[in-house]
Amino acid sequence: MRTLITFQNKRIPVYFNQENKQPVQKTLKLLSNTLENKISSGKRALQKCLNSLISIEIVGCEAILHSVSENDSLALSLY
Repeated sequence: MRTLITFQNKRIPVYFNQENKQPVQKTLKLLSNTLENKISSGKRALQKCLNSLISIEIVGCEAILHSVSENDSLALSLY
């Protein structure tokens, strides 16, 4: 499943796998809160990834953040 969120004035696609047990709205709220928190108080590598974010994949309780540079992509725990 795919949905779009707005982050830093950009539309970012968020992909969910079929195995996700949490409701989509709850997961999206956790994701948005986590991203906003990390952009302001995260480490430099995380902020670099968030500034070049192109898509997000939700796998279980983790968000895989895909950036323009494959080397900057990383996983972020939502819980």
